[in-house]
Amino acid sequence: MKESIKKYDKLIILIILLTLASVFYISEKIGYLFITLLLIVVDSLYNIYKSNQLQKSFSTKIDNVSKYLTNSIEKNIQNNIYPVAIIKDNGDIIWNNKKFHKELNSDKNPHYNILNIIRGVSLDKLIKQDTNIPHRINLKGKIYDVYAQRIEFIDEKESFIIYFNDVTYLKSSTATKESIMLIEVDNLSDVVKSMEDDNGPLLVAEVERTINNYASNLGAMIRKYESNKYVLSVSNKLIEEQIKKKFDILDAIRDIDMGNKIDVTLSIGVGIGENSSAENHSYAVTAKELALGRGGDQAVVKWKEKISFFGGNTKELEKRTRVRARVVARALKDLVYESSKVYIIGHKNPDMDCFGSAFGLSSAIKQLGKECKIILGNDNRNIEFFMEEVKGHSKYDDLFISAQEAVEKIDKETLVIIVDVHNSNYVQDIETVNKAQKLVIIDHHRRSPDMIEGALLNFIEIYASSTSELVTEVVQYMLDKPKLETIEAEALLAGIFIDTKNFIFKTGVRTFEAASFLRRLGADTIHIKKLFSDDLENYIKKAETIKSAEVENNMAIATCPPETTEIVLAAQAADDLLNITGIQASFVFVKIEGEIYISARSLGDINVQVILEALGGGGHMTMAGAKLSDLTIAQAKEKLKKAIKNYLKEGE
Repeated sequence: MKESIKKYDKLIILIILLTLASVFYISEKIGYLFITLLLIVVDSLYNIYKSNQLQKSFSTKIDNVSKYLTNSIEKNIQNNIYPVAIIKDNGDIIWNNKKFHKELNSDKNPHYNILNIIRGVSLDKLIKQDTNIPHRINLKGKIYDVYAQRIEFIDEKESFIIYFNDVTYLKSSTATKESIMLIEVDNLSDVVKSMEDDNGPLLVAEVERTINNYASNLGAMIRKYESNKYVLSVSNKLIEEQIKKKFDILDAIRDIDMGNKIDVTLSIGVGIGENSSAENHSYAVTAKELALGRGGDQAVVKWKEKISFFGGNTKELEKRTRVRARVVARALKDLVYESSKVYIIGHKNPDMDCFGSAFGLSSAIKQLGKECKIILGNDNRNIEFFMEEVKGHSKYDDLFISAQEAVEKIDKETLVIIVDVHNSNYVQDIETVNKAQKLVIIDHHRRSPDMIEGALLNFIEIYASSTSELVTEVVQYMLDKPKLETIEAEALLAGIFIDTKNFIFKTGVRTFEAASFLRRLGADTIHIKKLFSDDLENYIKKAETIKSAEVENNMAIATCPPETTEIVLAAQAADDLLNITGIQASFVFVKIEGEIYISARSLGDINVQVILEALGGGGHMTMAGAKLSDLTIAQAKEKLKKAIKNYLKEGE
């Protein structure tokens, strides 16, 4: 073959040479022109030939590479951990990998429309959206993020590759989210003051080391933003573990002993359950305020729908500074001057502390030259004995007003002062509170989750013995020369007298200072004692109540006789039960007009507030109450016993 080609080559060369000779014979110029044209033609033919050869070679290589890449890609996609499919622009499935077939299309043939698998999703939105933004779908009991990307595949004009990312784990991913924890050392300065100078810095260092170790064990980010305040970012899973452990950091801090006479305590607020750290931080702030407002030494966890409390078994220590009382008095004085009139409202079925604080405060406001009235309801059985005294003074004839009248007269400049209550469920009339645009709260109860919102001024001091004590302090700073009538001073002193149980419970230095001030204004302790004396009938009922007591775990549970009509009898019986040796806490039931009331008292070792909070009640560590509806006494007792059992179990 090669020899025949060579023969043809020789023949062609011979013909070309003969042609050239003939041309040169005819004309030398034409010969040179012919040679030039011939060279151009030969060069062009050669270039065309080489180009064709290169193109064939390149095409062959491309085909080989394409086959290799196609096989490799298909092999990799087939074994991909994600379900993958390639579809036409109408949704028909051209190809899918094994994972897709196994998880999503096991009962279908390979050439099936994607919309028969992904129902409820627009195909147009799926294939034309941003490839970085997935569609989240529920499919065969799992949650997938579906991504689509345009590709060229075989002879299709437009095809798309669809990826399915299984994100079912996100359904329970709250454990991976972060909660915000705020920690505040309640009493660091007070503890240091109680120590020798040399040991103070050592205690501060030990407290900080303990908190930092706690954060480290939680794997938390921690930042100290004030001398006694810390913020932590903690995973939800670890917060749940802390809830099970009842926040054992509270015990660890309390056990620190560097020669301090007072235990160090913490207030912890945790915000949990929201998607953003800002929302969780807001919850944590609210939770910590609750912990502080309830006396500290406790952790409060706040979700969107609920709040849980842990700890809170340490007795509140009296705050000896009068600075806050002075600041509150001045702020309250300004608010009174800026208001058109003032209404004072307390809680339902007011007791002597509620009435006494309202009565004394109304006198101070009138001395400032402002109209002031006290809102009272129809149920005033606990203060009837004192109301009879008030009725003997004509100057108080127009002092009281009903809630209905008050609501009608309230305008945007009316100031409403709420005393001895801050829980929206227990205020005398919530409509009055809701209508008022200017609110002030003065109270001594542990802060409740259902606190009235929107107050311009909050004076909630759980360290005080009573609201009457707080009002007595405020009055001294509101007026240059307070001039309370004897009956007004006696009302305040009676409030203190009742809430401290004759100056026994929660009685601090400032309690006696307030009583001393009231005594100088003419309050007669003998007269007050006579007001609280029992008649023979009530004394017998009280004796029957005490006789019914069942004692278990140093706690007494008693029931008032069915004919009892006054809640105060239950409170008095609860107080008297504590006089019996071996009883550390008492719970007394009374049923009045279908409602069951529980009065609880404690000597301090048992937190009756925590126990009754489980029944929807509240109060203080040593004094609390609750109200139950639609139950018999027997059913209410069972609920109480269950709450006591849970309390003792948590304290183990």
